[in-house]
Amino acid sequence: METAMNEPNPATEDLEEEQLNKAIEELRGVLHDGKEGGAQADGRFGGNAAVIMGIPVEVQIVLGRAEMTVSELMALQKGSTVSLDRRIGEPVEVVVNGRRVARGEITVLEHDPSRFGIRLTEVAGTEHEKPD
Repeated sequence: METAMNEPNPATEDLEEEQLNKAIEELRGVLHDGKEGGAQADGRFGGNAAVIMGIPVEVQIVLGRAEMTVSELMALQKGSTVSLDRRIGEPVEVVVNGRRVARGEITVLEHDPSRFGIRLTEVAGTEHEKPD
C-alpha cells in the first residue's frame, strides 16, 4: 500500500508543472529589462533596469542543515560524516541573499553528466521567506 501512495499522479504532476511554468514566466517578466514587457516596461525599475539587473547576488542551494555543539564541530576531520535534516529525494532550497526563493530537485545535467544542477519544482510568491 505504501507503494501506491508514492506513485506519481499524472494529473497532479501536470497541474504542478503548469503552475511552475507560469511562476517561472512571471519571474522572467520581472527580470527582463523591458525587451518583453518586463521590468523596464512596467516602470518598476524605470531607466535603471540595466544597472539593477547587473547587481550580483549570492545564490545558495541548501541540501540540508545540521545542529551540533562547538565540541562536535571541533571534532570534525577529513572523512567525518555530518547527518543533515533532509532525506534523499526531499526538495532542496534555493536561497538568494538569505531569502528562500525556490525549491527544487537535484538533477544530473544532460549536456554534462559529470555535473549536477537543480530543477525548480516550486518558486516562492511575492512574499519571500527566510530559510529555516
